[in-house]
Amino acid sequence: MNIQAEKLEIVKMILETENPSLLESIKKLFKKAAKADFWDTLPKDQKEDILKGIEEIEKGDMVDYEDFMKKFK
Repeated sequence: MNIQAEKLEIVKMILETENPSLLESIKKLFKKAAKADFWDTLPKDQKEDILKGIEEIEKGDMVDYEDFMKKFK
């Protein structure tokens, strides 16, 4: 099932329910997901690698993309 069909199926279920607690749970789920920052979902080692990369960029310790790619062609 593609994503659009999934969405339509969920909308249909929401429209058909008369259960207020279920609707409130769905609302809370969406609010929680909207507040989630992708950074918080990353594993510690990935965060460390990203921070190290940012630090290297700030120090000017970079390699030109084209030069880098030449080594691997």
